[in-house]
Amino acid sequence: MRLNYWCLLLFFAASLSWGQETRQQRLEAQRKQLQKEIKQMNALLFSNTKKRKSALSQVEDLAVKINLRQRLIRVTNEEANRLSQQIKINQRDIDRQQKALEQLKQDYAAMVRYSYVSKSGQSRLMFLFSSSSFLQAYKRFQYLKQYRRYRQRQGQAIAEKTVVLQQLNTTLQAQKAQKDILIANNQSEQTALEEERGEQRLLVRSLKKRERSLAQQIKKKQQQVAEFDKEIQRLIRAAIAASNKAAGKGRSTVFALTPEAKLIGQNFAANKGKLPWPVQQGVVTLGFGTQPHPVVKTTKIQSTGVTIATPQHAEVRAVFKGKVIQVFRFKGSNPAVLVQHGNYITSYSNLEAVYVKKGETIAAKQVIGKVFTHPSSQNTELKFAIFQSTTPVNPKGWVYRM
Repeated sequence: MRLNYWCLLLFFAASLSWGQETRQQRLEAQRKQLQKEIKQMNALLFSNTKKRKSALSQVEDLAVKINLRQRLIRVTNEEANRLSQQIKINQRDIDRQQKALEQLKQDYAAMVRYSYVSKSGQSRLMFLFSSSSFLQAYKRFQYLKQYRRYRQRQGQAIAEKTVVLQQLNTTLQAQKAQKDILIANNQSEQTALEEERGEQRLLVRSLKKRERSLAQQIKKKQQQVAEFDKEIQRLIRAAIAASNKAAGKGRSTVFALTPEAKLIGQNFAANKGKLPWPVQQGVVTLGFGTQPHPVVKTTKIQSTGVTIATPQHAEVRAVFKGKVIQVFRFKGSNPAVLVQHGNYITSYSNLEAVYVKKGETIAAKQVIGKVFTHPSSQNTELKFAIFQSTTPVNPKGWVYRM
């Protein structure tokens, strides 16, 4: 019963340690990903000082970078705190191992002293020959053999315990060094964050005088976005109606699918969280859903997809195999492409060039066009969305590490 108790205790301790290590690894991966995104954002939006951006665009760009840096600081803080906890655990382990090693050394020293006192061969022979019977002599002989083996095991245990202690000390020193680096990095990030916040405050202050006109501009832009989104949903409904008509079915809110199209849809859903990015390099500058504007807080921004900043001349690629159901422009906007994957549709808009046509079957990662670059700001931004039938879903949950 007691053995089972200790086995369970060791199992739970190992599980806890493994869980902490796994969480630490996830935090490290998040930190590196955020650092990569900030680096990409600096290269894409802040490296070219010749860009003639409006103050409003600068504030919007800064808001995205500030958000990324705040997330980086939070993740790094959590990583450092978890390292502190692990350092404490390792320090306690070292203390226990040190005490155990000292006890082993004391026991071994006592055995050595006893062995020294009775080390002569004559003493061992006398111990055997003084036996009152052959059976007692045999038992004494076995005792001497066991005692010798016990001494050997004690010596081996001391050597093994010493190695464990050295390994723990090495791990502890590495963790302390890593924690120091994280703290230094966080201080640097905090300084950069304060500078960016200061820059943002100055820009916001200059825009406050024009808050009413800015609100109208934002509202007008949101109306254009809403009209564009309605057009996409209208086109999807039309494609659904056409598929049901061709299949001889009545009205439906979903596509009438062939067995092959149904399988593509199932595979698309099975790859949720693992889909590739629609561009090879990019960073999300506008997320999914409703969010307050960084300047005019009373104005809400509605986004049915995400906006991805990417390098100039970036090519757009399909995130999964499917069928092009529409290539279109809307009220002077840049071209857009809709691709069907069963009952899912991906939308790629703000394109400069399109390399596919309606009705074409395309493969995953096939290049379907090139992203448009704004002539004044020089920003290259892809609008990307995912729909389940006509309902928009958050691409962040579908695209790998978005």
